[in-house]
Amino acid sequence: MPYFTRSQDRLERGGKIVADIFCALLLLAFSLVCFGALGGVLAFLILEACLLAVDYLVPSSDDAPGNAVR
Repeated sequence: MPYFTRSQDRLERGGKIVADIFCALLLLAFSLVCFGALGGVLAFLILEACLLAVDYLVPSSDDAPGNAVR
């Protein structure tokens, strides 16, 4: 799935970036509190990698039929 779809305008794209940064900082804060400094950073990196993998594999309306998973 592309990060930005063709149907999104400039305002939606900016809002998506701001929301993603806020959520990443919130997840980092929670992982640091729960797992300490080293464990928190490691947990954050693993979680972000999993979230990016899910975004990459989920098909969108911009994908051609049959080409959803790259």
